[in-house]
Parts: sequence; structure tokens; C-alpha cells
Amino acid sequence: MPGLVRRPLIIWLLAALAVPVLLTAVLIPAKAGTTEDDLRDRTVAALKARGIENASVDFDGRDAKIVVSGDADPAQVQAIAVGVEGVRSVRIEGGSTPTPTPTSTSAPAEESGVPAFEVGRTDRSIRVQAPVQSQAVKDAISAEVEQLLGPDRQYDDRTTIDPANGLADAAPLSALLRALAIGTGDASVRYDGDTVTLSGEVPDQATKATVGRAAAKAVPGAVLADQLQLPAPPKTALTEPCRTFQTRLAEFSRQYKINFLSGTSIVNDASKPSVVRAAAVLKTCTTVRVEVAGHTDDLGSPATSLPLSERRAAAVKAELVRLGVNADRILAHGYGQAFPIASNATGAGRIANRRAELRVVQGN
Repeated sequence: MPGLVRRPLIIWLLAALAVPVLLTAVLIPAKAGTTEDDLRDRTVAALKARGIENASVDFDGRDAKIVVSGDADPAQVQAIAVGVEGVRSVRIEGGSTPTPTPTSTSAPAEESGVPAFEVGRTDRSIRVQAPVQSQAVKDAISAEVEQLLGPDRQYDDRTTIDPANGLADAAPLSALLRALAIGTGDASVRYDGDTVTLSGEVPDQATKATVGRAAAKAVPGAVLADQLQLPAPPKTALTEPCRTFQTRLAEFSRQYKINFLSGTSIVNDASKPSVVRAAAVLKTCTTVRVEVAGHTDDLGSPATSLPLSERRAAAVKAELVRLGVNADRILAHGYGQAFPIASNATGAGRIANRRAELRVVQGN
């Protein structure tokens, strides 16, 4: 007999442990698929908005692969795709003839005509590291940088003259320099012969898209890895009423009580001014969320006390909203007779327990 009882319990235990594992296995791929579908849909929509109808778009995570027809401009397609929020990198393939995958860092430079380079900025400098074919190109880059430096930056010139493999003119870097000059902190665009990597911080989404388009134009057909970061939104400074709100609400709760008629969700006459005062306190700081907690005495059963306490909390919330407090700031919960603050053996104690309390919701 003991064996007959124990074996089903073990089976049920194993089943219970298996369910979360199975759910995880099912849900995680579903979520990843949903993200890829969303990126694909938004990228296709962005391309169609610019008149590019026949592009085939696929995503592996946040990395895009786009196959375009022979008459499409790969640089334009790449610039549009990299501007889509959430896209990390873009690779363009031209119809049935894909862009060759490089086997060394020198091969793509020869195909694109663009050697490896790096353009970057800090709060103190603008940096250009690239080979150029002539002194004239070097001077043209210097002139471009000088227009962008401003009073607080210097030019960190790392260009070298290489007539055989250098840049033939300054044009590929000009748009990049202008885009990167916007903002503060560290940011860079680096081309290693295969991938154009954008990294650092830009001030807003518009600048991020501008840098992406400039990078795609500088090296048409290259893989674009966008790792640019937007600044975190500034924290809103607490006003004095909000800073002291929790203390003032606690003091209010000590001084003023909200009690109910027995068996009802009607606030008694003595407590009605307390609800008005509570609304006034809540309106001094409009960003903090609060809970209205409803309670009962023990005259009823737990089965009836819980819904009664919920109705009491809801009634106080409704009155606070009528008095001008935003409903989204108020949570209303009932706790039945589980948390008395006085003895239910006396009438005064039961009145005290028939109450609603206000408290700050943690995590505001």
C-alpha cells in the first residue's frame, strides 16, 4: 500500500517540474521570432516608403540580410535599413549575385576602392586615421576638420600618404566627419576592410540615423554594424512636496482616520473630511502612486469580509478620483479581517478595524 500512494506523488512532482522547462523551451524561441518579425516588417515598410518594393529582408536576431534587385542602389538600401530602430547590422546582397564575402582585410578595400580607416571624436579632439593618395587629399581632410572643431577640440591627424592604396579624395569621410561632430563624448566609425563599425554615443535618434547613412555612403556594400548608443533619459529631480510625500502621508494616516458604517462600504460622517484631506495631500505630488487598503472587523465570515473590504477600498478610490486625483495613481485592494489594529471584542475596536488606509506603493 505505501508504494501505491508514493508512486503517483512522485509522478505528479516530476510533471510539475517538467512544465516550466517545456514552457521556457516554447516561449523563448517564440519571443525571439516575434522580435525578428517586427524588425523585418518595419524594415520592409521603411524601404517601401522610399520606393524600394522588391527587396527580400531576413533577420538573424537584430542583424539584417537584404537581397535587392539589380537596379537598386545598395548604399541607399543600407542607409534606410540601418536607420530602423533596433537594427544592429545590415548586409546587402545584389539580387542573385551576392557581394563576395572577404577572405582577408585587403580584398574588400580593393573592391570598394576604400581602404581601412577610422574617424572618431571625443570632447577634446576629432581623430582621422586613414591612408590618402596625396598631400592635396590630406589637406582637404584637414580643412574639413578645421570647420568642425570649435573652440574646445583639436585635430588629431593620423593620416598617412600612400599613393598606391590611399583615399583618392576626401569625399567618403566628409559626411562622416560632419555627422560625428554632433554631440559630446566618445564616438567613432571604423572600417576594417569588411565591416563598418559605429560605436560610442550620439545625442539623439536623428543623429544616429545620420551617422548610419553617412557610413553606408562612405563604403557602399560593406557590412554595417551599428553599436551607437543613445544617452539615458535624465532623471527628473524630485520637488520638495514629492520628496516629503511619504512622510506627510504617514502623518496624515496617524491624524485622520477613514472608517465605515458596519457591513457597508459607506464612509461614516466623521471620516468624510478625512477623505477630502487625503485628496489634498495626494494632489501635492502628482507622480507618486498609492494603495488604498480596505479592512473589516470580524463580525462577518472571511468569505464575506474580503469582498466587503475590496468594495470599501474601491469606494474611497472613487471618491478620491471625484475630488481630482488621477485614477492611474491609485491601487485599491481589500484585505478582509486579516489585519486588525484594535480588539474586535469592543464596539470602538470594531469601528477602528472597519477602515481604509493609504500608503505609498513601493517602486515609485
